[in-house]
Amino acid sequence: MNYARSPFRLLPALLCLVLCHASTELSAAPPENLPEVSDKNIHLRGSYQNSKQKFESNKTGHVAFLGGSITEMNGYRPMVCEFLEKTFPETKFTFTNAGISSTCSNTGAFRTNRDVLSQGPVDLFFVEFAVNDDQDAGHSKEAAIRGMEGVIAQIRRHNPFADIVMVHFVNPSMLETIQQKKKPLSSSSHEQVAKHYQISTIDLASEVARLIDADQLTWKQYGGTHPAPFGNAICAAMIDKLLTRAWQESGPKEKHSTPDQPLDVFSFRNGHLIDVKQAKQVSGWEIKVPDWESIPGSKRSRFTSIPMLCAEKPGAELELDFEGTALGAFIVAGPDAGQLEVSIDGGPFQTHDLYHHYSKGLHYPRTVVFNSELKPGKHQAKIRVSPKSSSEGHAARIMYFTGN
Repeated sequence: MNYARSPFRLLPALLCLVLCHASTELSAAPPENLPEVSDKNIHLRGSYQNSKQKFESNKTGHVAFLGGSITEMNGYRPMVCEFLEKTFPETKFTFTNAGISSTCSNTGAFRTNRDVLSQGPVDLFFVEFAVNDDQDAGHSKEAAIRGMEGVIAQIRRHNPFADIVMVHFVNPSMLETIQQKKKPLSSSSHEQVAKHYQISTIDLASEVARLIDADQLTWKQYGGTHPAPFGNAICAAMIDKLLTRAWQESGPKEKHSTPDQPLDVFSFRNGHLIDVKQAKQVSGWEIKVPDWESIPGSKRSRFTSIPMLCAEKPGAELELDFEGTALGAFIVAGPDAGQLEVSIDGGPFQTHDLYHHYSKGLHYPRTVVFNSELKPGKHQAKIRVSPKSSSEGHAARIMYFTGN
């Protein structure tokens, strides 16, 4: 998905709002009287000569952004795009907005190829999932690492010259953790990945905490979990400072080094989406566009025209042959979301609840990972709808299966 870049051009920005279903109003010009950002929470690692030379010499560049609603919305992303266009006025940029609201780093790893790499090799890549891994997915350290490492490894494998910036945004609970002199689980896990791959990070979460503690910023000014233009401008200023400093250095264009070993051997470095048509529909399942008008709960139009593998009754069964070390499902889970029982390679059935705490009033997009530590090779899964449910129904609506 390539969307227009500038927050100062009204029509493209409106198109972005319509297509992305952003949760904020249009950004105005960058706010004045921003507090000065410190170097303390800007962590420069590695070289950024590859993107600089590509932009200057080739006069072209592919810049991609992957994340949740903070990326999808009209926030820091268009501000960074505007900075790049001003810094390299003769360069023709392609900007890819691969933000999808509510999605976590695991989903990000599974959709990296579809939403980013399918647009061509990336020269400069931005990624943020700290907030969604915290409040949406509630990931463990292990899950947060497996998702983020999967994203980074795929980007670098596709283009070893790709320059990458990781951004840690913040929500109230993460802010409170930092103010207690502790580290949020999601961002600190992602930071481990960044250090392992020598990726620069913008620790906006810690910078916001610093500025608030110094009485230079209020949470209201920042704008909340989905930042106001003022808060997004702070993030953009940190990125501007990082890249300006990095591009002052000189050096040859060269491939980025790859660690000898992954941080986690089960990270989603080969994450991908599996077409639901590959499933053998034993009984009770149907690929269709759900009759959304008859189904309670709000929907995001992004998903309402997608054919899904659907079942609504307990006992519905299917089989799926797949290859790799992981299996899951990218679903929408609403007020009627049920539970799935999954058996892999003849093992015992394990129950996985599709219902999420945000599902009460919304058909919520999420990835449910059934198993992420399988032996490499071919496998067969048997999946059935459980008679048990923690919601108003037993529905399963699968957009894709996910594999590694």
